[in-house]
Amino acid sequence: MDKRTTENLISKYKMYLRLERSLSANTIAAYLDDLAKLLRFLDEEGLDVLGVTYEDLQQLVAGLHDIGIHPRSQARIISGIKSFYKFLLIDGYIQADPTELLETPKVGVKLPEILSVEEIDRILASIDLTTAEGQRNRAMLEVLYSCGLRVSELVSLRIPDIYPNEEFIRVEGKGSKQRLVPISRTALREIQNYLYYRGEQVVKRGAEDILFLNRRGAPLTRVMVFLIIKRQAELAGIHKNISPHTFRHSFATHLLEGGANLRAIQEMLGHEKITTTEIYTHIDREFLRKEILEHHPRNKNYKGGAV
Repeated sequence: MDKRTTENLISKYKMYLRLERSLSANTIAAYLDDLAKLLRFLDEEGLDVLGVTYEDLQQLVAGLHDIGIHPRSQARIISGIKSFYKFLLIDGYIQADPTELLETPKVGVKLPEILSVEEIDRILASIDLTTAEGQRNRAMLEVLYSCGLRVSELVSLRIPDIYPNEEFIRVEGKGSKQRLVPISRTALREIQNYLYYRGEQVVKRGAEDILFLNRRGAPLTRVMVFLIIKRQAELAGIHKNISPHTFRHSFATHLLEGGANLRAIQEMLGHEKITTTEIYTHIDREFLRKEILEHHPRNKNYKGGAV
């Protein structure tokens, strides 16, 4: 959808809010702000506002959680998005409302969905490693689980950010803040296997250093990662409502259950309240590496076998 059409749609929506819903100027401004967030997300993902699916919007909601938006604010934004698509449905721009099944987060404390180590292994085992995409997906999910990355950090990960000898990766998080995160040998091995196939790809200009590419040689999008995970979970017979963020929660939970230091987990996750330099001034990198090696299932023996 071109810019003029989008602006026309926004203008009509604003009129709908004022005339048909009789909302105040402040409330209308809040709804338009929510719409701006939606449009920015769609633009980043290369999606059309009239072709959005429920899965796309689920990814947006996961992103809101990922950047630390409070559940109350998440609920307000989702309410604004629902209002916009209700307008599109009423005015005949769309035939079905993609927000119909979109759930608003409860404001109370709600534990996130967690995968067990066995469930993660089932998902990984369901991947077809005879294809280049399968090798990529295996490496991608191992990195997600072994490093606890946000999906935005995963898709922007670059080959020079990987230090296999030191067993660390450099991650650029929110606000362009960088942190060093230990990576398991299992994940490093899967990356190496994938790089063999990646080396045969024709890569789009500007994506030469990006680690995970789609079959056209362009960087993966967050939505694509979301859909890959949903598909693999289904193939593995896992019926939980999971997303890329589920792997991040599982990473933190399994470390905590294994006895890792909570402060170290916060550092590895890139918690918003911890400044970039704290990784050097408060917790030594070798200590972080030791916490991963001792407490992460990918580096420990479990169920009597080596991981």
